[in-house]
Amino acid sequence: MLRNLFIIICSSSYILCSAQIDSSSKLSFSGYGELYYSYDFSKPENHEKSSFLYNHKRHNEINANLILLKSNYNSINTRANLGIMFGNYAQYNLSAEPSWAKLIYEANIGVKLSKSKSLWLDAGIMPSHIGFESAISADCWTLTRSLLAENSPYYETGVKLSYTNKKEDLNIALLALNGWQKIQRPDGIQRPSFGVQVNLKPTSKFTFNYSNFIGSDQVDSLDSWRFFHNLYVQYDINKKFWNPCWS
Repeated sequence: MLRNLFIIICSSSYILCSAQIDSSSKLSFSGYGELYYSYDFSKPENHEKSSFLYNHKRHNEINANLILLKSNYNSINTRANLGIMFGNYAQYNLSAEPSWAKLIYEANIGVKLSKSKSLWLDAGIMPSHIGFESAISADCWTLTRSLLAENSPYYETGVKLSYTNKKEDLNIALLALNGWQKIQRPDGIQRPSFGVQVNLKPTSKFTFNYSNFIGSDQVDSLDSWRFFHNLYVQYDINKKFWNPCWS
């Protein structure tokens, strides 16, 4: 049964301002905006759709799901990202975070640990290493998010050690995190959480990915652990005939 009707009013990714006037520039700025109209045939009186949804949350009104302003810095040995956001995604998905954190899409800095190898140490608020969807609809295969995406972390806070080989077909990352989609660690939780990601691209069309999370979102006194595993395979069909990504 058809439950929701979506109409994209505006979904665009565009450069607001760029410092990359020449090829030697290291700093860039960008922005993304997404307006939508959604109608839920169950007609919720408070205009909020199901509690397990965090994107395109509002019923029967024109609204903004994500307005994002980003800056990126990249050099040979250092990199940094800062993203400030507004909209339904920020309002609902970060509702449990302190007020100062609800506007942060990402804020991280990284340093290269080896001159000859692509070995990086990054710290801060980062996109999640779990899943293949994000809050940015233009990067996803469909407008609506899968239940996997809506019920697994979109972001994480901690430290990530990552390695990419010379062929750039293998990436391995080890993470120490504040918890399950947490910027500020909640009271009563002292122990860290951990994650692993292995991403393999044997050909230009195939991607194999395994990610996991080991930790807890419960207070230490309960001695509770959460184990989450995410395994997927992607195959890129010839874009001349079919492109599954809508933008």
